[in-house]
Amino acid sequence: MSDGVTTPAAVGPRLPKAYHLKEELLKLVRHMPPGSPMPSERVLSERYGVSRATVRQALQDLMFEGRLYRLQGRGTFVARPKLTQTLQLTSHTREMETSGLRPGSAVLAATEVVADEEVAEQLELEDGARVWHIERLRLANEEAMAIESLYAAADRFPDLGERMAGSASFYGILRDDYGVSLARGEETIECVLASPTAAGMLAIEPRSPMLKLIRRSWDRDGRVVEYVESLYRGDRYRFVSPLRLPAHPDESPP
Repeated sequence: MSDGVTTPAAVGPRLPKAYHLKEELLKLVRHMPPGSPMPSERVLSERYGVSRATVRQALQDLMFEGRLYRLQGRGTFVARPKLTQTLQLTSHTREMETSGLRPGSAVLAATEVVADEEVAEQLELEDGARVWHIERLRLANEEAMAIESLYAAADRFPDLGERMAGSASFYGILRDDYGVSLARGEETIECVLASPTAAGMLAIEPRSPMLKLIRRSWDRDGRVVEYVESLYRGDRYRFVSPLRLPAHPDESPP
């Protein structure tokens, strides 16, 4: 079967047929409510005049982008819109409540350990310093959304492991139990693929795209309070950051 998806006149390298079909399916998906079943590969193949291999690739691309999801033995369905999270120094609890969702956390580990070289450097501690390692599964309406690994100095925050039980907010504990107020933070984002372990915890396929966020936060005295590594589901999240003009006029965009 020849792939008959209508494509615009090519400028530069020829784009794969599956890419053009994906764009057509994306138009279809935008007009379907979440949870709607997609037509079968056979139906789409006949409708768009393409091979089933091309249909399969286009559907796979849309699943990787979080537009579709597949249930074994039942078919492919339209996914819910991604959660939009603003990059700011706020807690998971506050972020979920702002989005109209019920926040939750499951503590996977809360142990006092010797900081390795990377963690000690990030927290600006001496080699061999003891730190808390708090690993949590972050939930929204009881759905697993992210895995968070938090590190903080053990001597500065005694009993932190016990205080972090359940769905307690770390920032709330800092404020109420330790009298620490955050002043600023720094966060980086990169794309990674889900390991088999992370995939199992988040109920996604291994090697699914994920967003890795690395954050450090400082208090008002300029001391590092936390070092956090988080893995977010790429199919359920997108991040927004406000942009401001630079301070110097000569650095302004043209």
